Amino acid sequence: MEKIIKTAKIFLSTYYAYMLEYRAELFLWMLSGSLPLIMMGIWIEASKEGNFGLETVQFARYFLAVFIVQQANAVWVIWDFEQELVEGRLSPKLLQPIDPVWHHFAGHIGERFARMPFILGLVLLFFVLYPNALWWPGLGNLILFLLLLILAFALRFLIQYTLAMFAFWTERANAIEQLWSLFYLFLSGSIAPLEVFPDLVRQVVLWTPFPYLVYFPVSVLVGLPIDIGRGFLVIFGWGIIFFALNRWLWRKGLKEYSGMGA
Repeated sequence: MEKIIKTAKIFLSTYYAYMLEYRAELFLWMLSGSLPLIMMGIWIEASKEGNFGLETVQFARYFLAVFIVQQANAVWVIWDFEQELVEGRLSPKLLQPIDPVWHHFAGHIGERFARMPFILGLVLLFFVLYPNALWWPGLGNLILFLLLLILAFALRFLIQYTLAMFAFWTERANAIEQLWSLFYLFLSGSIAPLEVFPDLVRQVVLWTPFPYLVYFPVSVLVGLPIDIGRGFLVIFGWGIIFFALNRWLWRKGLKEYSGMGA
């Protein structure tokens, strides 16, 4: 256990220092994820003329929470993994006594810490500009939100890393992620709360992994009614499915990779 903790510290400190070198780019990457703030303005205006189940201030809080969640669970492992395969940089990592996935995972965690000051700054600026939206979710909801935020990131990372396994067979695995992102964008609650969906559509969508990557933790933070028990069941269920698929594709992919002369 002590060796694992020491290795984790080395990985995290190394990748955190590496990400700090790109802090200017981190700020630009964060701004590129400002779609929720744009959607906030659209839905606030729409709520003034129609009944969508949420009040104006609730839309403001909802999309601010969406922005926070999306900043916390941003994942790009499929592009890094695909590049490693194409350039042959995966081979030396396979010789190390640790699964290569931990390099990617540590890089993502280090980037979260490097990005955090920018996120806090924008959130504070938002409340200065829109003080009516300021709220306290309660200690219990805040702790639950942080737990769900971790699970949402872990699930999204696992899903994208699983899709990255197809890079063993194609040099355009990121095209699969782009297709997946279309469903993620519309079904995760990123551009509209699930409250505005038809009841039948919402009930079907809630059994897919998409809402639990954004909508579920956001709802806990802003106080929207959700089924906590079913949420955890679906998260762990999809996690098990993608983990099993990931390990199977990894074993099959390594045989394919070795066949290419690695």
